[in-house]
Amino acid sequence: MFTDIDGFLRYFRSVNRRAVRDVTALPPEADGWTPMGSEGTTLEGEGAWSINKLIGHMCGSRLYFASAYRRQGWISPEPPDVSSPELWAPALDASFEEFSRLVTEVGPDGLSRQIEMIDTPGATLSGWRLLMMMLEHDVHHRSQIDTYAGLNGWDPPDIYFRSAETIAERQPEQIAKYRS
Repeated sequence: MFTDIDGFLRYFRSVNRRAVRDVTALPPEADGWTPMGSEGTTLEGEGAWSINKLIGHMCGSRLYFASAYRRQGWISPEPPDVSSPELWAPALDASFEEFSRLVTEVGPDGLSRQIEMIDTPGATLSGWRLLMMMLEHDVHHRSQIDTYAGLNGWDPPDIYFRSAETIAERQPEQIAKYRS
């Protein structure tokens, strides 16, 4: 549970680091890679976005949520230039820093105050819930990029430096230790 914005930002910093780690692990052929539908058909909408566009969307969306958190409207800024892989990590880091600055300026009541929803006039959600929506959105798109990497045979990094196979190898030891 987050009780202050500094605690939230410490956690979000780790989420951002994982996003940076994952996009910097992508090979050069990930630049501009776009998914295709079955039999080479063109997809439409968000499912057809290139890896570059997804990274730009992550950066811009962080500031979209910051605008709402500040009660300045659900306003989407232009995404940063992420037209090549060397721009991906700096853009993610810059959006993290700007997001952090913007939400910190709100003050200590930000997590508990109510924010009007974009699509339901009169309906509100608390600041902490809005920030959790932003986190989930960020992780969703990082997972989308990691899925694209896996589909292409590009090994995405293990989330906490442990693979499912590593955990499976340790199961007999854990069972013996805790179920004996």
